[in-house]
Amino acid sequence: MPPSLVSLLLLLLLAGLHAAAGDVSEVAALLAFKKTLSIPPGAGDFFAKWDAAASSPCNFTGVTCNSGGSVAGINVEVLGVAAASVPFDVLCGSLPALATLSLPSNELAGGIDGVGGCTGLEELNLAFNSFSGIVPDLSPLTKLQKLNVSQNSFTGEFPWAALASMPDLTVLAAGDNGLLDQTDTFPAALTALTNLTVLYLSAANIGGVIPPGIGNLVKLVDLELSDNRLTGEIPPEITNLSNLLQLELYNNSLRGGLPARFGKLAKLQYFDASMNMLTGSLSELRSLTQLISLQLFYNNLTGEVPPEFGDFKELVNLSLYNNNLTGELPQNLGSWAEFNFIDVSTNALSGPIPPYMCKRGTMSKLLMLENNFSGQIPATYATCTTLQRFRVSKNLMSGDVPEGLWALPNLEIIDLEENQFTGAIGDGIGKASSLNSLYLAQNRFSGAIPPSIGNASNLEIIDMSSNELSGEIPASIGSLAHLGSVNIAGNGISGAIPASLGSCSSLTTVNFAGNKLAGAIPSELGSLPRLNSLDLSRNDLSGAVPASLAGLKLSDLNLSDNRLVGPVPEALAIAAYGESFHGNPGLCVTNGVGFLRRCAPGAGGRSASIARTVIICLLAGLAVVLAALGAAMYIKKRRLAETEATVGTGSGKLFAKKGSWDLKSFRVLAFDEHEIIDGVRDENLIGSGGSGNVYRVKLGSGAIVAVKHITRARAAPASTASSAAMLRSPSAARRTASVRCREFDSEVGTLSSIRHVNVVKLLCSITSEDGAASLLVYEHLPNGSLYERLHGPEARKLGGLGWPERYDIAVGAARGLEYLHHGCDRPILHRDVKSSNILLDEAFKPRIADFGLAKILNSATPDSTPGVVAGTLGYMAPEYAYTWKVTEKSDVYSFGVVLLELVTGRAAIMAEGGESRQDIVDWVARRLDSRGKVMAVVDANIGEEWAKEEAVRVLRVAVVCTSRTPSLRPSMRTVVQMLEAAAISREFDPVASVKVKATP
Repeated sequence: MPPSLVSLLLLLLLAGLHAAAGDVSEVAALLAFKKTLSIPPGAGDFFAKWDAAASSPCNFTGVTCNSGGSVAGINVEVLGVAAASVPFDVLCGSLPALATLSLPSNELAGGIDGVGGCTGLEELNLAFNSFSGIVPDLSPLTKLQKLNVSQNSFTGEFPWAALASMPDLTVLAAGDNGLLDQTDTFPAALTALTNLTVLYLSAANIGGVIPPGIGNLVKLVDLELSDNRLTGEIPPEITNLSNLLQLELYNNSLRGGLPARFGKLAKLQYFDASMNMLTGSLSELRSLTQLISLQLFYNNLTGEVPPEFGDFKELVNLSLYNNNLTGELPQNLGSWAEFNFIDVSTNALSGPIPPYMCKRGTMSKLLMLENNFSGQIPATYATCTTLQRFRVSKNLMSGDVPEGLWALPNLEIIDLEENQFTGAIGDGIGKASSLNSLYLAQNRFSGAIPPSIGNASNLEIIDMSSNELSGEIPASIGSLAHLGSVNIAGNGISGAIPASLGSCSSLTTVNFAGNKLAGAIPSELGSLPRLNSLDLSRNDLSGAVPASLAGLKLSDLNLSDNRLVGPVPEALAIAAYGESFHGNPGLCVTNGVGFLRRCAPGAGGRSASIARTVIICLLAGLAVVLAALGAAMYIKKRRLAETEATVGTGSGKLFAKKGSWDLKSFRVLAFDEHEIIDGVRDENLIGSGGSGNVYRVKLGSGAIVAVKHITRARAAPASTASSAAMLRSPSAARRTASVRCREFDSEVGTLSSIRHVNVVKLLCSITSEDGAASLLVYEHLPNGSLYERLHGPEARKLGGLGWPERYDIAVGAARGLEYLHHGCDRPILHRDVKSSNILLDEAFKPRIADFGLAKILNSATPDSTPGVVAGTLGYMAPEYAYTWKVTEKSDVYSFGVVLLELVTGRAAIMAEGGESRQDIVDWVARRLDSRGKVMAVVDANIGEEWAKEEAVRVLRVAVVCTSRTPSLRPSMRTVVQMLEAAAISREFDPVASVKVKATP
């Protein structure tokens, strides 16, 4: 054999041996990677071929090889595999030909330090995982074309400068890493990446202004800079990006108007610049005919909606609410595409409602609240069977409501309040099988309430107040098992109150005031277990006040201005109901309460003469005892007059003079101050905090109350007062204490007037004569606090909260705060909203507790003592640190933190190891732009898919509430509406999006 041929064969043999050795090395590297993974059952088949006996890795699922048989790509995507760390150093050191490393949507953790060794990488995708630590220097990856590290938990400074070594980069996604160090200026290196088609930097903690150099990135198709701290104006150079399909700038602090020639972005389909401070008009958008979704809510935009919008053939979603827009909407709006959603609420728009937005039969929500729209409801909406929410309240609309609108099968909210609608409520309402809320107040509706309303079985809220309705209340209303509130006040409704109303076991509020109702009050009302407010005033009701009403736990009772007669049940004849019976000359009381006349002998079923005899005998006996003991008691009384007596034991001691306690009753009480004071003992202590200790006191009747002991600095005795003070006024110190006591009493008086089913009832206050101590007595809630149920040491033992309970708690607590902010004569700030101040009753319904106590404590603090800090670490709004001012938006921020706790199951302040602590807002609030990571944030104990989806919607509300800019936070009224809209059964969201679409 010729030598040259031998050499050639040897070379080939060596090459083969080398290749075989390389295969073994690559197999070992891949198996080392697999060994680190925790593989869920559903992903087992994927790794079935990853076997040590394999001669080549090229047959491994998810592995691709180049023409030479070396591993060129690893694609382990959306499998849910988990790992505490990934051996990037092994992969990079053993796979020299690796060009693609794609591991998105898993549960991979740890650092990524070794990834810089994969110098041949062209694509690196680590998105939707839990990688943490500092992003290393990536400058060795000079061939990189696609880099996606979004939706992780990286910290420190992102290596922006390293991007200069990646001239071929087309995709850069580093968003949703809210723990990255904040940058005060926009990263300059980005403007040199002229091959970029996707730039995704939402929630990356970027500050400063968007530089003019952004206009260099002319190949961009998707530019997302939302949820950052960007300021200044949108630069005019952005109009150079003529290939843009999506532009997301929402939730920043951008100012000014839309740049001139913005219409050059002719391909733009999705534009969202909501929640900024933009001004000017929408005129620059009139030529963007390819728009599918336009969202500019919560800005300061003015002018008219361009008529060209009516010709947009692709438009599906339009959200412009909370601006200052005027003029009319184009009448062809939404008539071309499969239009789904419009919200232009809270503007100054006028004219008729565009009639063709449901032309394609796909519309789900029409929201036009708080404008100046006029004319009639277009008949076209009477056949829009996909419609779920129809809200046009607070406008100038008139005419009859199209009959078919009442009967739409998927309609959940009909909101027509505060307009000038006329005509009858359609009989077809009985076919509205999904209807939940019916708001018709302050219109001119006439005729009778249709009996078919009893077939609308999902109704929870009925408000028909201030109309011109007549006829009788249909007995069929008793079929509404879910009805929680019914208000027909201010109409001309006659006849009797149907006894069937007693079957509506969910009722909390009944208001039939100002009608022509006659006959007796049905005793069945006393069987409503949740009834909280009952107003039957200004009618023609007769007969007795039913004794069954005495068993209700009413915060509000008003039976005034009727023709009721006979004795008021003793449990209702109390000062708290002093105004409840006026205008009923035939009523009387048997217990001597001053607001009604005393019943004549024989009234109430008991002889007054017998009562007088008993009283005389008791008085005579008492006189004898007093005469016998008088001398002995005199000396002891003098000794005790100046001696403080101690009531209670241990830390619960209350110091006051014997008999010097003043009890102010705000509800029906079955106890006195002595029974409460005796229960303030260490063994009854169930909690303590900045506002005082809380005791669980069991009364002799078996009932349980919660007693909060608020200790205040006592006035200095006259003997210790300074000479100057004594000269100015011998009682200066005492008068100062008296002023503080009056301030305290004033605040407590305000809180005592609060009546809401989601606010803890304040039963009474007990204050010492010298102002040294005060007790606030509340109803006791048997299921403890939300904090205990979510995070307490016995949370599992108590039983975890499922998502339905969590959602109900979120909505109920929001309604309670909304009432404090918007439902009282003046807004009441809570000042310390947190999960431990949300208590749960026997049905796990929430009650807001400790409302206003921060202000009470300040009024109770001596002038020389610093004011009490309003709030708790982890819940305090960021502006409080430098303003020390509390506003309604401070409460909203704190409530947003509570929502985050409900969704994630994590505490407001989380331990990270050692003494390190992490704020839940920093951990989660900026993670709302990609579905995979959002789902990972949701508490794993929320198992069902529908529940997870609903939790994500609540999470969106939470993030808006916890905005760092107070003006961007919604009001609690809006929060309630947003949460109600978040229920899966109440909202259909056809466009995959994670941005909050708040509903006024």
